[in-house]
Amino acid sequence: MTTFDTVDVQTTPEITEVEVPAEPSGPTFAQLGLPQQLVTALERRDIRHPFAIQASALPDALAGRDVLGKAATGSGKTLAFGLPLLARLGETARRGPRAPRALVLVPTRELAQQVFDNLSPLGQSIGVQLTTVYGGASMYRQIQQLRRGVDAVIATPGRLQDLIGQGEVTLDEVSVTVIDEADFMSDLGFLPVVQELLDQTRPDAQRLLFSATLDGEVDTLVRRYLKDPARHEVKRAGDDAPPAEHLAYSLAFRDKVPVTEQLAARPGRTLIFVRTQLGADRLAGNLQAAGIKAEAIHGGLPQGARRRALEEFTDARSPVLVATDVAARGIHVDDVSLVLHYDPPADHKTYLHRSGRTARAGAGGVVVSLLLPDQVGQAKRRFRQAKVEPVVSRVRPGDAPIAELVASGVHVEPVERPVRESRRPSGGPGGRRPRRDGERPRRDGDRPRRPHGERPRRDGDRPAFGERPYGERSRGNGDRPYGERRPSSYRGQGRRPAAD
Repeated sequence: MTTFDTVDVQTTPEITEVEVPAEPSGPTFAQLGLPQQLVTALERRDIRHPFAIQASALPDALAGRDVLGKAATGSGKTLAFGLPLLARLGETARRGPRAPRALVLVPTRELAQQVFDNLSPLGQSIGVQLTTVYGGASMYRQIQQLRRGVDAVIATPGRLQDLIGQGEVTLDEVSVTVIDEADFMSDLGFLPVVQELLDQTRPDAQRLLFSATLDGEVDTLVRRYLKDPARHEVKRAGDDAPPAEHLAYSLAFRDKVPVTEQLAARPGRTLIFVRTQLGADRLAGNLQAAGIKAEAIHGGLPQGARRRALEEFTDARSPVLVATDVAARGIHVDDVSLVLHYDPPADHKTYLHRSGRTARAGAGGVVVSLLLPDQVGQAKRRFRQAKVEPVVSRVRPGDAPIAELVASGVHVEPVERPVRESRRPSGGPGGRRPRRDGERPRRDGDRPRRPHGERPRRDGDRPAFGERPYGERSRGNGDRPYGERRPSSYRGQGRRPAAD
Protein backbone atom coordinates (compact mmCIF):
# COMPACT_ATOMS: atom_id res chain seq x y z
CA MET A 1 0.00 0.00 0.00
CA THR A 2 1.43 3.36 -1.01
CA THR A 3 1.65 6.15 1.51
CA PHE A 4 2.26 9.88 1.45
CA ASP A 5 5.87 11.02 1.79
CA THR A 6 6.16 12.95 5.05
CA VAL A 7 2.42 13.39 5.43
CA ASP A 8 1.10 14.98 8.57
CA VAL A 9 -2.69 14.81 8.80
CA GLN A 10 -4.41 16.46 11.74
CA THR A 11 -8.15 16.20 12.21
CA THR A 12 -10.09 18.55 14.41
CA PRO A 13 -13.85 19.12 14.69
CA GLU A 14 -13.54 22.13 12.42
CA ILE A 15 -10.77 21.65 9.90
CA THR A 16 -8.78 18.92 8.19
CA GLU A 17 -5.20 20.02 7.54
CA VAL A 18 -3.07 18.11 5.07
CA GLU A 19 0.51 18.73 4.06
CA VAL A 20 1.02 18.38 0.32
CA PRO A 21 3.31 15.45 -0.51
CA ALA A 22 6.30 15.75 -2.80
CA GLU A 23 4.65 13.47 -5.37
CA PRO A 24 0.95 12.63 -5.85
CA SER A 25 0.24 9.29 -4.21
CA GLY A 26 -2.18 7.68 -1.77
CA PRO A 27 -5.75 6.65 -2.66
CA THR A 28 -6.96 6.58 -6.24
CA PHE A 29 -9.91 8.57 -7.53
CA ALA A 30 -11.96 5.40 -7.70
CA GLN A 31 -11.27 4.67 -4.03
CA LEU A 32 -12.52 8.16 -3.17
CA GLY A 33 -15.90 7.34 -4.75
CA LEU A 34 -15.59 9.06 -8.13
CA PRO A 35 -17.78 7.50 -10.87
CA GLN A 36 -15.91 5.13 -13.16
CA GLN A 37 -16.62 7.19 -16.29
CA LEU A 38 -14.79 10.15 -14.79
CA VAL A 39 -11.98 7.92 -13.50
CA THR A 40 -11.49 6.60 -17.04
CA ALA A 41 -11.56 10.14 -18.48
CA LEU A 42 -8.88 11.20 -15.99
CA GLU A 43 -6.71 8.19 -16.83
CA ARG A 44 -6.86 9.12 -20.51
CA ARG A 45 -5.24 12.41 -19.49
CA ASP A 46 -2.68 10.51 -17.38
CA ILE A 47 -4.20 11.73 -14.08
CA ARG A 48 -4.31 8.74 -11.74
CA HIS A 49 -3.72 9.98 -8.18
CA PRO A 50 -5.36 12.97 -6.48
CA PHE A 51 -3.42 15.81 -4.95
CA ALA A 52 -3.87 16.50 -1.25
CA ILE A 53 -6.73 19.01 -1.51
CA GLN A 54 -8.55 16.63 -3.85
CA ALA A 55 -8.04 13.58 -1.63
CA SER A 56 -9.17 15.58 1.37
CA ALA A 57 -12.23 17.34 -0.06
CA LEU A 58 -13.62 14.88 -2.64
CA PRO A 59 -15.39 12.43 -0.27
CA ASP A 60 -17.37 15.21 1.45
CA ALA A 61 -18.11 17.01 -1.81
CA LEU A 62 -19.26 13.80 -3.52
CA ALA A 63 -21.52 13.14 -0.53
CA GLY A 64 -23.29 16.45 -1.19
CA ARG A 65 -21.92 18.41 1.77
CA ASP A 66 -20.96 22.06 1.60
CA VAL A 67 -17.18 22.34 1.45
CA LEU A 68 -14.89 25.11 2.59
CA GLY A 69 -11.40 24.70 1.15
CA LYS A 70 -8.34 26.72 2.09
CA ALA A 71 -5.65 26.19 -0.50
CA ALA A 72 -3.21 28.28 -2.47
CA THR A 73 -3.22 28.70 -6.24
CA GLY A 74 -1.73 25.72 -8.04
CA SER A 75 -2.69 23.13 -5.40
CA GLY A 76 -5.30 21.31 -7.52
CA LYS A 77 -8.46 23.15 -6.49
CA THR A 78 -10.04 23.00 -9.95
CA LEU A 79 -10.49 19.22 -9.87
CA ALA A 80 -11.34 19.34 -6.15
CA PHE A 81 -14.56 21.21 -6.95
CA GLY A 82 -14.92 20.28 -10.62
CA LEU A 83 -15.08 16.51 -10.24
CA PRO A 84 -17.93 16.52 -7.66
CA LEU A 85 -19.78 19.07 -9.79
CA LEU A 86 -19.51 16.90 -12.90
CA ALA A 87 -20.40 13.74 -10.98
CA ARG A 88 -23.61 15.30 -9.69
CA LEU A 89 -24.63 16.73 -13.06
CA GLY A 90 -23.92 13.40 -14.75
CA GLU A 91 -26.43 11.60 -12.56
CA THR A 92 -29.36 13.17 -14.44
CA ALA A 93 -29.15 14.29 -18.07
CA ARG A 94 -31.47 17.28 -18.01
CA ARG A 95 -30.60 20.44 -19.88
CA GLY A 96 -32.92 23.38 -20.49
CA PRO A 97 -32.41 26.66 -22.32
CA ARG A 98 -31.17 29.58 -20.20
CA ALA A 99 -31.33 27.45 -17.02
CA PRO A 100 -27.95 25.90 -16.02
CA ARG A 101 -27.85 23.47 -13.10
CA ALA A 102 -24.41 24.45 -11.82
CA LEU A 103 -22.50 27.71 -11.47
CA VAL A 104 -18.78 28.37 -10.99
CA LEU A 105 -17.90 31.97 -10.08
CA VAL A 106 -14.32 33.13 -10.70
CA PRO A 107 -12.70 36.58 -10.50
CA THR A 108 -10.99 36.84 -13.91
CA ARG A 109 -11.44 35.91 -17.56
CA GLU A 110 -8.23 33.92 -17.65
CA LEU A 111 -9.25 31.82 -14.67
CA ALA A 112 -12.68 31.18 -16.22
CA GLN A 113 -11.05 29.91 -19.38
CA GLN A 114 -8.58 27.80 -17.43
CA VAL A 115 -11.35 26.12 -15.42
CA PHE A 116 -13.27 25.47 -18.64
CA ASP A 117 -10.23 23.97 -20.37
CA ASN A 118 -9.66 21.59 -17.44
CA LEU A 119 -13.27 20.49 -16.93
CA SER A 120 -14.85 20.57 -20.39
CA PRO A 121 -13.12 17.43 -21.76
CA LEU A 122 -14.11 15.53 -18.61
CA GLY A 123 -17.68 16.76 -18.92
CA GLN A 124 -17.92 15.62 -22.52
CA SER A 125 -17.04 12.08 -21.44
CA ILE A 126 -20.25 11.89 -19.37
CA GLY A 127 -22.49 14.08 -21.52
CA VAL A 128 -22.20 17.26 -19.41
CA GLN A 129 -21.85 20.50 -21.34
CA LEU A 130 -20.16 23.61 -19.92
CA THR A 131 -19.75 27.14 -21.18
CA THR A 132 -17.97 30.33 -20.12
CA VAL A 133 -19.46 33.76 -19.50
CA TYR A 134 -17.08 36.68 -19.03
CA GLY A 135 -16.43 40.20 -20.23
CA GLY A 136 -14.21 41.01 -23.16
CA ALA A 137 -15.70 38.17 -25.24
CA SER A 138 -18.66 38.11 -27.63
CA MET A 139 -21.88 38.43 -25.65
CA TYR A 140 -23.83 37.24 -28.69
CA ARG A 141 -22.04 33.88 -28.72
CA GLN A 142 -22.54 33.47 -24.99
CA ILE A 143 -26.26 34.19 -25.38
CA GLN A 144 -26.56 31.66 -28.21
CA GLN A 145 -24.93 28.96 -26.08
CA LEU A 146 -27.20 29.72 -23.14
CA ARG A 147 -30.27 29.58 -25.37
CA ARG A 148 -29.24 26.17 -26.70
CA GLY A 149 -28.89 24.96 -23.13
CA VAL A 150 -25.87 24.07 -20.98
CA ASP A 151 -25.44 22.13 -17.75
CA ALA A 152 -22.93 24.44 -16.06
CA VAL A 153 -21.77 28.02 -16.44
CA ILE A 154 -18.27 29.22 -15.50
CA ALA A 155 -18.62 32.98 -15.09
CA THR A 156 -17.21 36.22 -13.84
CA PRO A 157 -19.81 38.04 -11.70
CA GLY A 158 -20.21 41.21 -13.79
CA ARG A 159 -20.99 39.63 -17.17
CA LEU A 160 -23.29 37.04 -15.58
CA GLN A 161 -25.24 39.80 -13.84
CA ASP A 162 -25.62 41.62 -17.18
CA LEU A 163 -27.03 38.51 -18.88
CA ILE A 164 -29.46 37.88 -16.02
CA GLY A 165 -30.66 41.48 -16.35
CA GLN A 166 -31.33 40.87 -20.06
CA GLY A 167 -33.35 37.75 -19.28
CA GLU A 168 -30.87 35.47 -21.08
CA VAL A 169 -30.13 33.24 -18.09
CA THR A 170 -31.75 32.31 -14.79
CA LEU A 171 -30.18 30.72 -11.72
CA ASP A 172 -33.40 29.19 -10.39
CA GLU A 173 -32.27 25.64 -11.27
CA VAL A 174 -28.69 25.90 -9.95
CA SER A 175 -28.11 23.05 -7.47
CA VAL A 176 -24.30 23.30 -7.20
CA THR A 177 -22.46 26.59 -6.71
CA VAL A 178 -18.69 27.04 -6.63
CA ILE A 179 -16.90 30.23 -5.54
CA ASP A 180 -13.24 30.02 -6.53
CA GLU A 181 -10.56 32.42 -5.22
CA ALA A 182 -13.04 34.10 -2.92
CA ASP A 183 -10.30 36.19 -1.30
CA PHE A 184 -9.41 37.76 -4.64
CA MET A 185 -13.13 38.33 -5.32
CA SER A 186 -13.15 40.33 -2.11
CA ASP A 187 -10.05 42.32 -3.11
CA LEU A 188 -11.72 43.28 -6.39
CA GLY A 189 -14.95 44.32 -4.67
CA PHE A 190 -17.03 41.53 -6.26
CA LEU A 191 -18.52 40.04 -3.09
CA PRO A 192 -21.70 42.19 -3.08
CA VAL A 193 -22.44 40.97 -6.63
CA VAL A 194 -21.55 37.41 -5.61
CA GLN A 195 -24.11 37.60 -2.80
CA GLU A 196 -26.78 38.85 -5.20
CA LEU A 197 -26.08 35.92 -7.49
CA LEU A 198 -26.10 33.35 -4.67
CA ASP A 199 -29.45 34.68 -3.50
CA GLN A 200 -30.89 33.73 -6.89
CA THR A 201 -29.81 30.07 -6.70
CA ARG A 202 -31.80 27.32 -5.00
CA PRO A 203 -31.78 27.60 -1.19
CA ASP A 204 -30.81 23.92 -0.89
CA ALA A 205 -27.96 24.19 -3.42
CA GLN A 206 -24.61 22.68 -2.51
CA ARG A 207 -21.91 25.34 -1.95
CA LEU A 208 -18.20 24.75 -2.55
CA LEU A 209 -16.00 27.71 -1.60
CA PHE A 210 -12.22 27.83 -2.07
CA SER A 211 -9.94 30.60 -0.92
CA ALA A 212 -6.34 31.16 0.09
CA THR A 213 -7.50 33.16 3.13
CA LEU A 214 -10.74 32.90 5.12
CA ASP A 215 -10.90 36.20 6.97
CA GLY A 216 -12.82 39.46 6.54
CA GLU A 217 -15.59 39.47 3.95
CA VAL A 218 -14.87 35.88 2.98
CA ASP A 219 -15.77 34.76 6.49
CA THR A 220 -19.05 36.70 6.23
CA LEU A 221 -19.83 34.91 2.97
CA VAL A 222 -19.09 31.53 4.56
CA ARG A 223 -21.32 32.17 7.57
CA ARG A 224 -24.22 33.36 5.43
CA TYR A 225 -24.30 30.76 2.66
CA LEU A 226 -22.50 27.56 3.75
CA LYS A 227 -24.39 25.15 6.00
CA ASP A 228 -22.25 23.09 8.37
CA PRO A 229 -19.40 22.99 5.84
CA ALA A 230 -16.70 20.36 5.82
CA ARG A 231 -13.48 22.35 6.20
CA HIS A 232 -10.31 21.27 4.44
CA GLU A 233 -7.00 23.10 4.51
CA VAL A 234 -3.94 22.23 2.49
CA LYS A 235 -0.62 23.33 3.90
CA ARG A 236 2.11 23.04 1.34
CA ALA A 237 5.64 22.23 2.32
CA GLY A 238 7.56 25.48 2.24
CA ASP A 239 4.55 27.78 2.77
CA ASP A 240 6.08 29.20 5.93
CA ALA A 241 9.43 29.75 4.22
CA PRO A 242 8.91 30.51 0.52
CA PRO A 243 11.33 28.50 -1.63
CA ALA A 244 12.04 31.40 -4.00
CA GLU A 245 15.09 33.60 -3.45
CA HIS A 246 13.96 37.15 -2.61
CA LEU A 247 16.13 40.13 -3.59
CA ALA A 248 15.58 43.88 -3.39
CA TYR A 249 17.47 46.68 -5.12
CA SER A 250 17.34 50.42 -4.49
CA LEU A 251 18.06 52.54 -7.55
CA ALA A 252 17.56 55.97 -9.08
CA PHE A 253 14.49 56.60 -11.20
CA ARG A 254 16.59 57.11 -14.36
CA ASP A 255 18.17 53.65 -13.87
CA LYS A 256 14.89 51.76 -13.47
CA VAL A 257 14.23 50.98 -17.15
CA PRO A 258 17.89 50.17 -18.01
CA VAL A 259 18.13 47.72 -15.10
CA THR A 260 14.80 46.17 -16.11
CA GLU A 261 16.06 45.72 -19.67
CA GLN A 262 19.16 43.93 -18.39
CA LEU A 263 17.12 41.61 -16.16
CA ALA A 264 14.53 40.95 -18.89
CA ALA A 265 17.32 39.84 -21.23
CA ARG A 266 18.11 37.04 -18.77
CA PRO A 267 17.55 33.53 -20.22
CA GLY A 268 14.26 31.95 -19.15
CA ARG A 269 10.74 33.20 -18.52
CA THR A 270 10.44 36.53 -16.72
CA LEU A 271 7.18 37.91 -15.34
CA ILE A 272 7.18 41.67 -14.62
CA PHE A 273 4.49 43.29 -12.49
CA VAL A 274 3.45 46.92 -12.93
CA ARG A 275 0.74 49.02 -11.34
CA THR A 276 -1.22 50.40 -14.33
CA GLN A 277 -2.34 49.37 -17.80
CA LEU A 278 -0.52 52.30 -19.36
CA GLY A 279 2.62 51.34 -17.47
CA ALA A 280 2.38 47.77 -18.82
CA ASP A 281 2.08 48.94 -22.43
CA ARG A 282 4.87 51.49 -22.03
CA LEU A 283 7.33 49.08 -20.40
CA ALA A 284 6.61 46.33 -22.94
CA GLY A 285 7.26 48.86 -25.69
CA ASN A 286 10.57 49.86 -24.10
CA LEU A 287 11.66 46.23 -23.91
CA GLN A 288 10.66 45.55 -27.50
CA ALA A 289 12.63 48.63 -28.63
CA ALA A 290 15.65 47.13 -26.83
CA GLY A 291 15.31 43.93 -28.87
CA ILE A 292 13.63 41.87 -26.11
CA LYS A 293 10.61 39.73 -26.98
CA ALA A 294 8.00 40.97 -24.54
CA GLU A 295 4.22 41.18 -24.40
CA ALA A 296 1.83 43.13 -22.16
CA ILE A 297 -1.31 41.73 -20.54
CA HIS A 298 -3.89 43.78 -18.64
CA GLY A 299 -7.61 44.30 -18.25
CA GLY A 300 -7.79 46.96 -20.96
CA LEU A 301 -6.88 44.52 -23.75
CA PRO A 302 -9.46 42.54 -25.76
CA GLN A 303 -9.76 38.96 -24.65
CA GLY A 304 -8.18 37.68 -27.85
CA ALA A 305 -5.11 39.84 -27.30
CA ARG A 306 -4.81 38.70 -23.70
CA ARG A 307 -5.01 35.06 -24.73
CA ARG A 308 -2.40 35.50 -27.46
CA ALA A 309 -0.04 37.24 -25.04
CA LEU A 310 -0.42 34.43 -22.51
CA GLU A 311 0.11 31.78 -25.19
CA GLU A 312 3.28 33.53 -26.37
CA PHE A 313 4.55 33.55 -22.79
CA THR A 314 3.54 29.96 -22.06
CA ASP A 315 5.28 28.73 -25.21
CA ALA A 316 8.37 30.91 -24.46
CA ARG A 317 8.11 32.55 -27.87
CA SER A 318 7.91 35.81 -25.91
CA PRO A 319 9.71 34.89 -22.70
CA VAL A 320 8.90 38.20 -20.98
CA LEU A 321 5.38 39.13 -19.88
CA VAL A 322 4.52 42.54 -18.38
CA ALA A 323 1.32 42.26 -16.35
CA THR A 324 -0.95 44.14 -14.00
CA ASP A 325 -2.18 42.43 -10.84
CA VAL A 326 -5.74 41.80 -12.09
CA ALA A 327 -4.64 40.08 -15.29
CA ALA A 328 -1.90 38.14 -13.54
CA ARG A 329 -4.39 36.36 -11.28
CA GLY A 330 -5.13 33.94 -14.11
CA ILE A 331 -1.49 33.24 -15.00
CA HIS A 332 -0.51 29.71 -13.98
CA VAL A 333 2.67 28.94 -15.92
CA ASP A 334 5.42 26.67 -14.63
CA ASP A 335 9.13 27.41 -15.15
CA VAL A 336 8.89 31.14 -14.50
CA SER A 337 12.44 31.69 -13.28
CA LEU A 338 12.20 35.40 -12.40
CA VAL A 339 9.42 37.55 -10.98
CA LEU A 340 10.23 41.26 -11.11
CA HIS A 341 8.28 43.79 -9.05
CA TYR A 342 8.81 46.81 -11.31
CA ASP A 343 6.18 48.71 -9.30
CA PRO A 344 5.77 47.78 -5.61
CA PRO A 345 2.61 45.82 -4.74
CA ALA A 346 -0.18 47.38 -2.68
CA ASP A 347 0.27 45.04 0.30
CA HIS A 348 2.05 41.90 1.48
CA LYS A 349 -0.72 39.59 0.21
CA THR A 350 -0.27 40.94 -3.30
CA TYR A 351 3.49 40.57 -2.90
CA LEU A 352 3.11 36.90 -1.99
CA HIS A 353 0.67 36.27 -4.81
CA ARG A 354 2.93 37.89 -7.38
CA SER A 355 5.96 36.07 -6.03
CA GLY A 356 4.10 32.76 -6.10
CA ARG A 357 4.25 32.77 -9.91
CA THR A 358 7.81 31.42 -9.61
CA ALA A 359 9.28 28.46 -7.69
CA ARG A 360 6.34 26.26 -8.64
CA ALA A 361 6.15 22.48 -8.98
CA GLY A 362 9.40 22.00 -7.08
CA ALA A 363 11.44 24.33 -9.29
CA GLY A 364 13.55 27.21 -8.02
CA GLY A 365 12.99 30.87 -8.73
CA VAL A 366 14.07 34.42 -8.00
CA VAL A 367 11.93 37.36 -6.89
CA VAL A 368 13.37 40.86 -7.40
CA SER A 369 11.92 44.16 -6.15
CA LEU A 370 13.04 47.43 -7.76
CA LEU A 371 12.65 50.26 -5.24
CA LEU A 372 13.08 53.99 -5.49
CA PRO A 373 14.80 55.48 -2.39
CA ASP A 374 11.52 56.76 -0.91
CA GLN A 375 9.89 53.31 -1.29
CA VAL A 376 12.45 51.34 0.74
CA GLY A 377 10.92 51.90 4.18
CA GLN A 378 7.44 50.78 3.22
CA ALA A 379 8.86 47.84 1.27
CA LYS A 380 10.72 46.58 4.35
CA ARG A 381 7.49 46.60 6.36
CA ARG A 382 5.82 44.65 3.56
CA PHE A 383 8.65 42.11 3.54
CA ARG A 384 8.28 41.56 7.29
CA GLN A 385 4.54 40.94 6.93
CA ALA A 386 5.23 38.48 4.12
CA LYS A 387 7.87 36.73 6.28
CA VAL A 388 10.74 37.30 3.85
CA GLU A 389 13.93 39.18 4.63
CA PRO A 390 15.72 40.36 1.49
CA VAL A 391 18.67 42.70 1.95
CA VAL A 392 18.10 45.96 0.09
CA SER A 393 21.20 46.75 -2.01
CA ARG A 394 21.96 49.92 -3.95
CA VAL A 395 22.61 49.19 -7.65
CA ARG A 396 23.19 50.87 -10.99
CA PRO A 397 22.97 49.37 -14.49
CA GLY A 398 25.74 46.85 -15.09
CA ASP A 399 26.66 46.35 -11.43
CA ALA A 400 27.88 42.93 -10.34
CA PRO A 401 24.65 41.76 -8.61
CA ILE A 402 22.67 42.43 -11.80
CA ALA A 403 25.27 40.75 -14.01
CA GLU A 404 25.35 37.66 -11.75
CA LEU A 405 21.57 37.41 -11.78
CA VAL A 406 21.48 37.64 -15.56
CA ALA A 407 24.17 34.97 -15.89
CA SER A 408 22.23 32.56 -13.67
CA GLY A 409 19.26 32.37 -16.02
CA VAL A 410 18.28 29.07 -17.65
CA HIS A 411 17.25 29.02 -21.31
CA VAL A 412 13.76 27.74 -22.14
CA GLU A 413 13.23 26.34 -25.63
CA PRO A 414 10.33 28.05 -27.45
CA VAL A 415 7.42 25.87 -28.55
CA GLU A 416 5.87 26.56 -31.93
CA ARG A 417 2.13 26.02 -32.10
CA PRO A 418 0.78 24.43 -35.30
CA VAL A 419 -0.57 26.95 -37.78
CA ARG A 420 -4.34 26.82 -37.94
CA GLU A 421 -5.53 25.89 -41.39
CA SER A 422 -8.02 28.18 -43.08
CA ARG A 423 -11.55 26.84 -43.32
CA ARG A 424 -11.76 28.04 -46.92
CA PRO A 425 -10.49 25.59 -49.55
CA SER A 426 -7.31 26.63 -51.28
CA GLY A 427 -8.86 26.03 -54.68
CA GLY A 428 -5.80 24.45 -56.27
CA PRO A 429 -2.78 25.99 -57.95
CA GLY A 430 -2.30 29.68 -57.36
CA GLY A 431 -4.89 29.75 -54.60
CA ARG A 432 -7.78 30.06 -57.12
CA ARG A 433 -11.22 28.95 -56.09
CA PRO A 434 -12.43 25.59 -57.43
CA ARG A 435 -14.37 25.69 -60.70
CA ARG A 436 -18.13 25.38 -60.21
CA ASP A 437 -20.33 22.96 -62.13
CA GLY A 438 -21.09 24.29 -65.59
CA GLU A 439 -18.34 26.91 -65.52
CA ARG A 440 -16.03 26.83 -68.52
CA PRO A 441 -12.30 26.47 -67.84
CA ARG A 442 -10.14 29.54 -68.22
CA ARG A 443 -8.22 29.92 -71.45
CA ASP A 444 -5.10 31.79 -72.38
CA GLY A 445 -6.01 35.35 -73.26
CA ASP A 446 -8.91 35.58 -70.79
CA ARG A 447 -9.00 38.75 -68.77
CA PRO A 448 -7.58 38.29 -65.27
CA ARG A 449 -10.09 38.24 -62.47
CA ARG A 450 -10.12 41.32 -60.32
CA PRO A 451 -11.85 42.17 -57.04
CA HIS A 452 -15.57 42.80 -57.27
CA GLY A 453 -16.38 46.37 -58.27
CA GLU A 454 -12.88 47.28 -59.45
CA ARG A 455 -12.51 48.53 -63.05
CA PRO A 456 -9.26 48.33 -64.99
CA ARG A 457 -6.92 51.31 -64.83
CA ARG A 458 -6.86 53.58 -67.88
CA ASP A 459 -4.31 56.07 -69.14
CA GLY A 460 -4.79 59.39 -67.43
CA ASP A 461 -6.33 57.93 -64.27
CA ARG A 462 -5.24 59.41 -61.02
CA PRO A 463 -2.68 57.32 -59.10
CA ALA A 464 -4.18 54.69 -56.82
CA PHE A 465 -4.15 55.17 -53.08
CA GLY A 466 -0.60 54.88 -51.78
CA GLU A 467 1.10 55.45 -55.14
CA ARG A 468 2.08 59.04 -54.41
CA PRO A 469 3.73 60.51 -51.32
CA TYR A 470 1.46 61.16 -48.38
CA GLY A 471 -0.07 64.65 -48.57
CA GLU A 472 0.77 65.28 -52.24
CA ARG A 473 -2.24 65.89 -54.46
CA SER A 474 -2.41 64.88 -58.10
CA ARG A 475 -1.35 67.65 -60.50
CA GLY A 476 -3.19 68.39 -63.74
CA ASN A 477 -1.77 69.95 -66.86
CA GLY A 478 -0.72 73.50 -66.14
CA ASP A 479 -0.51 73.02 -62.37
CA ARG A 480 2.20 75.06 -60.81
CA PRO A 481 5.13 73.27 -59.16
CA TYR A 482 4.53 72.21 -55.57
CA GLY A 483 5.10 75.12 -53.20
CA GLU A 484 5.07 77.81 -55.92
CA ARG A 485 2.88 80.81 -55.13
CA ARG A 486 0.16 81.94 -57.50
CA PRO A 487 0.66 85.19 -59.41
CA SER A 488 -0.81 88.18 -57.59
CA SER A 489 -3.48 88.62 -60.29
CA TYR A 490 -5.14 85.38 -59.16
CA ARG A 491 -5.16 86.02 -55.44
CA GLY A 492 -8.52 86.41 -53.84
CA GLN A 493 -10.50 85.49 -56.98
CA GLY A 494 -11.47 82.09 -55.61
CA ARG A 495 -10.41 80.20 -58.72
CA ARG A 496 -7.28 78.53 -60.02
CA PRO A 497 -5.55 79.58 -63.24
CA ALA A 498 -6.70 78.00 -66.46
CA ALA A 499 -4.56 75.23 -67.91
CA ASP A 500 -2.20 76.03 -70.72
